[in-house]
Formats: sequence, structure tokens, C-alpha cells
Amino acid sequence: MDGYRVECVIAVVSVLIFSPVAHSWGVDGHLTVCRIAQSRLSKAAADAVMKLLPESAEGDLGSECSWADRVKFRYHWSSALHYIDTPDDLCTFQYNNNLTEALLFLSHFMGDIHQPLHVGFTSDRGGNTIDIHWYRTKTVLHHVWDTSMIETSETRSYESNPDGLIAAIQANITGEWADQVKAWETCGSNVTTCPNTYASEGIKAACDWAYKGVSEDSVLQGK
Repeated sequence: MDGYRVECVIAVVSVLIFSPVAHSWGVDGHLTVCRIAQSRLSKAAADAVMKLLPESAEGDLGSECSWADRVKFRYHWSSALHYIDTPDDLCTFQYNNNLTEALLFLSHFMGDIHQPLHVGFTSDRGGNTIDIHWYRTKTVLHHVWDTSMIETSETRSYESNPDGLIAAIQANITGEWADQVKAWETCGSNVTTCPNTYASEGIKAACDWAYKGVSEDSVLQGK
């Protein structure tokens, strides 16, 4: 879908109707914005919107444009997305994205999504409520996959030095796993579908390895 065009159309319509005589920015305000915007979409964008709308909307985007207000109490994280504030008496706005923080969030989350239990089951919070033993140490399943396995491997094979583990993985990338690298890089060029691919791989690994044969008070050990 031409998402950029949809956003631009909605933004322009919002500015045009935002005046002292307009309704308050409640149900009627959002309905007005979305109905006008929908009528001005390109065919490709309009077709995509129609496919995405629930059946109850009967093709009317405006009827669902207050949805984000209705779910604020379910999706608490979304509340802050509804507004932007500026310092008192500053009547200009300039978007300032902290690219350093964006980089650090992205690099951290790339690691998270490749740890299988970060794409785990809701009921056990990705293995955080499954009590097990790693050798003789009592812990939870999630922590084993987050930390214990890596620390044990480093201690046994790399003199407790992560550089040794890094070098071994890099050697596999250029050796045993070399035929997979192209597929990784192809996914990396498509920012829309890559998270789906990573998450799908993660939950498969969780089912095939992390959860397999594990129950409360299981004793796990490395090989």
C-alpha cells in the first residue's frame, strides 16, 4: 500500500478542517478526516485500505477512525502516540530523532528476536515462568537461553572470553553456513518482511529446541 500517500492525505485534510468552528477532536473529528481522506486516495491505496478494514466497517474507514482512542486502555503503550508537546510558548516544531538511541534500540532488538524465547508463548511469558535447573543452579528457562548457555560455552571452550565465541561464529559464517548468507542478506534488504522472517524462525526454534522436553523443575545441561 502507498502508506506515505495515505499519511500525507490524512495530514492535509486534518489541517484543512482544524479551525475554531470545527467539532471537538473526538469521534466526529476523526470520522470527518478519514472520510475525506479516503475519497482522495489513489486506487492502489484505496484497494489496500478496503482489504484491511474489518467487515463491520462496510468499507468506511471513517467508521473505524476512533479505534485508536478505544484501545488506549488495552494498549497502554499507545497513549503517548496521540500527541506531541513543545516547551511553553514555543510555537514551532522540528522533529528531532536521536539516531544514536535508534541505533542502540535496533541493535539490541535484533539480538532479542534471534533468541528463541523472545518469540515464545504468552502463557509462560517466553519461558520466564518455567522454573528449571541449569545443572545444579535453579533458574528459569528464559534465563538459560538468554545467558546460561552462552556463559557455560564461553567457560568450557573459550576461557570465559566472548571474543573466542565471536571468532568461532564468524568462522562458521564464512565456512559451514556460507551457503545461507545470501538468504540472510536478501532478507536484510527488505525491512518490511524481515521481522516476520526472524520471528517465524524464532518461534520454530523455540518449539523445536527451547520448549522441547522441558517441564517444571526439569534439569538441563549443555552437551
